[in-house]
Amino acid sequence: MSQPAHADLRLGKWQDCLADVTCDALIVDAPYSAKTHSGHRAGERGGRMRACGRPDRARARQDIPYAHFSDDDVFEFVESWAPRTRGWFVTITDDVLAPSWARALRSFDRYVFAPLPLVETGSRVRLTGDGPSSWSCWIVVARPRTPEFVRWGTLPGAYVATNEQKPVMGGKPLGLMRAIVRDYTRPGDLVCDPCFGGCTTGLASMLEGRRFVGAEMDPKHFEIARKRLARGWTPPLFQDASPVAEQLDLTGSDD
Repeated sequence: MSQPAHADLRLGKWQDCLADVTCDALIVDAPYSAKTHSGHRAGERGGRMRACGRPDRARARQDIPYAHFSDDDVFEFVESWAPRTRGWFVTITDDVLAPSWARALRSFDRYVFAPLPLVETGSRVRLTGDGPSSWSCWIVVARPRTPEFVRWGTLPGAYVATNEQKPVMGGKPLGLMRAIVRDYTRPGDLVCDPCFGGCTTGLASMLEGRRFVGAEMDPKHFEIARKRLARGWTPPLFQDASPVAEQLDLTGSDD
C-alpha cells in the first residue's frame, strides 16, 4: 500500500516558522504589488454609471488581510528560498512585480523563463467601468542550471482556469494548482508554499501524491486551510466529501 500524502501546516510568518525547511519545489502565490492592492477598492470609490445616468451602488469588498510586496520583499523572499529549493521555483504574481521576481531569481543563478500568462476567465471585474477587466496574472518560473532540470521536458506556455468560488480572497482554482504541481514536481516531492492562504497548493500537492509544507500568518485562513485539508475536498468542484481525506496524513504546527 502506498504511503499517505503528508501535509505540515505551520501558523506564523514564513521567516520564523519555515526556517528549518528545504524543499524540492517552491510554489507560491505571494502578495502582489502596491498597485494591485490599492486597486482592490477602486470600485467602491467611484462605481460606474448605469444607463439611466445613476451610479451603481458600490459593492463592499473585504479588506486584504496582508501587506503588499515591494521589490525589497521579493528579493528577501528569493534570497531566503533560492538556496533551500532544490528544484523549480514557481511564483504567481502581477505584471508589476513579475520583472522583480525574474531579476531576483537570476541574481541567484536560476534559469528564468519568460512569464507565463495565467488567465482566469471572469475574475477581477473592473467595477469602475472605464476599461478592460483584469483576467490575467503571471507565473514566473525558474529552474536550477543542472542536467536533471535541463532534461525535465516541455511544459505549457500558459494556463487557463475558469473562475470559481475560493476558500479565501485571492485563492486559485484547485484544478489549476493540480496542473502546476504535476508539471513542476515529481511524485513524492516536498512542495513548499510559504504563503498558503486557503492551502489550495497544499491540497493539490496531496491529491497528486506529493508531500507539502507551508506557512500562513493569518489565524482565520490557517483554520480554514486546516479544516479544508482534513476534509479533502473543495466546493464547488465536489458536492460531497470525498474519501481522499482518509488517505491524507495531516499534521499541524503552531510555531
